[in-house]
Amino acid sequence: MGSVGRAVLVLEDGYSLVGKGFGAPGTAFGEAVFSTGMTGYQETLTDPSYCGQIVVMTAPHIGNTGVNREDSESLHMWPSGFVVRESSRVVSNWRATGTLADELAINGIVGIEGVDTRALTRHLREQGSMRMGIFSGSDSDNLEGLIKAVAQSPVMLGASFTDQVSTAESYVVTAKGQKKATCVAVDFGIKSMTPQRLSERGIEVHVVNANTKWEQIVALKPNGIFLSNGPGDPASAVDAVGLVQKALKAKMPLFGICFGNQILGRALGLDTYKMQYGHRGINQPVKDLTTGKVEITAHNHGFAVRAPNSRDFDTPFGRARISHICLNDNVVEGIELLDLTAFSVQYHPEAAAGPHDSDYLFDRFLEKMGAHA
Repeated sequence: MGSVGRAVLVLEDGYSLVGKGFGAPGTAFGEAVFSTGMTGYQETLTDPSYCGQIVVMTAPHIGNTGVNREDSESLHMWPSGFVVRESSRVVSNWRATGTLADELAINGIVGIEGVDTRALTRHLREQGSMRMGIFSGSDSDNLEGLIKAVAQSPVMLGASFTDQVSTAESYVVTAKGQKKATCVAVDFGIKSMTPQRLSERGIEVHVVNANTKWEQIVALKPNGIFLSNGPGDPASAVDAVGLVQKALKAKMPLFGICFGNQILGRALGLDTYKMQYGHRGINQPVKDLTTGKVEITAHNHGFAVRAPNSRDFDTPFGRARISHICLNDNVVEGIELLDLTAFSVQYHPEAAAGPHDSDYLFDRFLEKMGAHA
């Protein structure tokens, strides 16, 4: 299991590379994106925000520590495909319970190795993220036909994956130690570490489906609402934007991350746009404009909020400000309402995988919920 012979990857502009298949055999289509994390490939593969995408790992050697039963961020793997320079033949970690190649095969993820991921990443940086196909075994012949097949695959702009990744049934993550607050986490593709981070602070977390009605949320009597990360185009999340606007009108404390940041932005009347190649990895520098502090943060997003040129601006819900920016490209990385207890960031403060520079945001959310209570 885990090795399937010859494979080809093809981009929609005709760029192609020949390598060796690993993981599941067959064909995969998705938006080609690259992740700059040198570690954390298991968390990357189990992050629902990668639904509909083929992930290219920029680190040259992937799979060294195998996989284990503790580090997954959801019940299964989400990317359509996986691209690496070299898949480790040896697993070297006492926690490992299996190999990456076998785990990809078990989850039906089509992979390719033995390709120049540095050249591929440079191409995606210059030309922008685009559709890709991975074709392994007998599916890898006839390049012209493969390019046509990629061109007929779905595009990311306008795509919605929320119904695929959101929990079907609500569940509760109990507070650790003394319970201090209750929050409802709206699941657009939540990672398991996020409610754990909230729970560690004495917050009881009710994780609910993304289509849950406002009246159902209110019935849970929360002290605040958390908006999770997730895949897809935020412009397609019309119902989620309406839900957030109702929460803001009710003056409910609100904290959003990643997709949740984009939803809050749209609820405030801001636009969102598709980035050229996005931010994905665990080493993105973000500046907190309030404190001047620079945080190294974990990212996974291909869309961003378009904000006014000035830091402060008016919204239907009062004054707001841009609270964080990315130091690489000045992309908006955080929004804060000044007249209400609502704020969001574009990155992943739960740090799975990634540095813990942004842990303080969960403490801030608890503080704001306490003030509301």
